[in-house]
Amino acid sequence: MAITLTSGMRQNLFALQNTSKLMEMTQNRLSTGKRVNTALDDPINFFAAENHQQRADDLSFRKDAMGEAVQTIKAGNNGIEAISDLIASAKSTAQSALSTTSTTERAALATQFNTLMDQVDDLAEDAGYKGINFLSNDSLTVTFNADGTNSIGLTGFDACSGALGVADATGSWATAANINTAITNLDSAKDTLRTESKEMNNNLSIITAREDFTEKMINTLEDGVANLTNADMNEEGANMLMLQTRQALGTTSLSLASEAAQSVLRLF
Repeated sequence: MAITLTSGMRQNLFALQNTSKLMEMTQNRLSTGKRVNTALDDPINFFAAENHQQRADDLSFRKDAMGEAVQTIKAGNNGIEAISDLIASAKSTAQSALSTTSTTERAALATQFNTLMDQVDDLAEDAGYKGINFLSNDSLTVTFNADGTNSIGLTGFDACSGALGVADATGSWATAANINTAITNLDSAKDTLRTESKEMNNNLSIITAREDFTEKMINTLEDGVANLTNADMNEEGANMLMLQTRQALGTTSLSLASEAAQSVLRLF
């Protein structure tokens, strides 16, 4: 036998069911902090936020690669600075040899010069970062945007003594001409290092600027995601309090309607 509810009881029950659904939705928003959790909540905002987040994730990957490129450039620049110091020491050694006429002293200084050139070669070999060495002619492409269409190509150079045009001491520097040739070659090598250092610093400035820009873009995109999906916790808290009050009132109203129906039955 079907149970028939009075009109008042049915209306109160329907109101309580709606209140329960609203409370469940509000509780979900309070627990997740979002008013849009699935496409069912708001398909336009949900998919727009998803696109923003995917782009932010792609840019975050690019930003990490930029950071590694910055470290690679710094490693190369550190190598250039160290090699420049060795070049300066080698020039000082050559000038000392030029100031003496003793072949024995010149030969000893020539040996010191050759040792310094060996160290230049070692430094050029050891200036790599994560397998990329800009002092050994390695190259690197740094991508800036999410779809990979904007990038910059970085190309190193050979910083070993031979490539810089500085050879070992000729004839143990027995003649002043050999020493002067070495000094000229050292000056030329120093100019080459200075030019390459400037190029590296220019590339470093470009990548650093793009890295900062990318960080700001990631923040902007994530703010956009938050604006599209996040819930106002103050508003949702107030809604929950209002719904709890409405539920309590609805329960009381349903109880009164039920008592009214029972009073009618007592007449029979």
